[in-house]
Amino acid sequence: MERVDDRLTVARRTLAEAPADQVTERLADVLAKEYAVTGVELYQVDYRLAALLPLHGGATVTRPGDPAWRAFDHQAEVLAGRAVFLPVTVRGERLGVLRCSPAPDDAGLRAELAQIAEFLAHELQTARAGTDRYTVAARTRRLTLAAEMQWELLPGRSRTGPAFSLAGQLEPAYAVRGDSFDWAEQDGCLFMTVLNGMGDGTQAALLTTLATQALRNARRAGLELADQAGLADQAVYSQHRGDAYVNALMLELDLGTGVVRAVDAGSPRVFVLRDGSVIAESLDEGLPLGMFESSDYDTQTFQLVPGDRLFVVSDGIMEAAGEAGAYGDLALTRFIRRTGSLEPLQAVRSLLGDLRAFVSGDLEDDSVVVCVDWNPPAA
Repeated sequence: MERVDDRLTVARRTLAEAPADQVTERLADVLAKEYAVTGVELYQVDYRLAALLPLHGGATVTRPGDPAWRAFDHQAEVLAGRAVFLPVTVRGERLGVLRCSPAPDDAGLRAELAQIAEFLAHELQTARAGTDRYTVAARTRRLTLAAEMQWELLPGRSRTGPAFSLAGQLEPAYAVRGDSFDWAEQDGCLFMTVLNGMGDGTQAALLTTLATQALRNARRAGLELADQAGLADQAVYSQHRGDAYVNALMLELDLGTGVVRAVDAGSPRVFVLRDGSVIAESLDEGLPLGMFESSDYDTQTFQLVPGDRLFVVSDGIMEAAGEAGAYGDLALTRFIRRTGSLEPLQAVRSLLGDLRAFVSGDLEDDSVVVCVDWNPPAA
């Protein structure tokens, strides 16, 4: 046991002390010395959730059945030939996969490598604040300026806690404009917001950024949900005087009781998957944030039961156009019904893959989808 602790301590210390842009190289040195692993590669998931990109160059992994994708999707070790693939994940945020070869024959040593992959995930999140290397390597092409702003605004793309797991995605990933989402967990509640700033390009991104930061400011000041909407409404109006506005849906999930408090200020839709059936939650729609000088917002409630899955989608999902017309409610509810066995990030990725197949290419209109599972420990 002492030797195991020594190896893990050396790996953790090496990662913590490595220069921000040399984290994987320093880790490779440790793995070669301590585990006789001579081949190390980090595959990062790209912005579209469609490719795993090797940090050091080489072939991009896009085939769903590839061992790297299986490790990413199932969040488990995958042995393939002489290599082992391990998820690189921190608090549910899936960054990618670590490939190690030759894979140790001993299961205990592979379990240590899995722990080290988790250490790597923690360190990558820290290192990204000091270098662009990992951010740039996770792109298959250049982001537009508006998309750069939107992705930097996000709290992450997936998250897990004792009572929930969630995931979200923006499309078109490399050119998104006004759509965004936000979340935070505090005091037994999960706060979620889906937003859509009107307009195109950086105008829409700036508008959504203003609304997001205003809502965060109000939430962090301890204001009630309706008052958070009111403050953001005033912030957007004072800047644009009604010439620009933001559609938003704000949700507050009590992780102990499953009660959801909601403020609807625009177009995002809410669906609940429960025991194989899809329920479209009917909310009274209020005015978008910033449309008028003073707007009142009401808080509505609905109840989740343990095991429920919540989907929030923007109008870009519903209105995605294919040869047969718009994707629409029917196709969406049919697909949501099929996602019950998938983890939230898999469900989100599969939905967007289905949409791309429907439109025969990338989505053109801004779209956002957020998926949340509520599974309280007591259940």
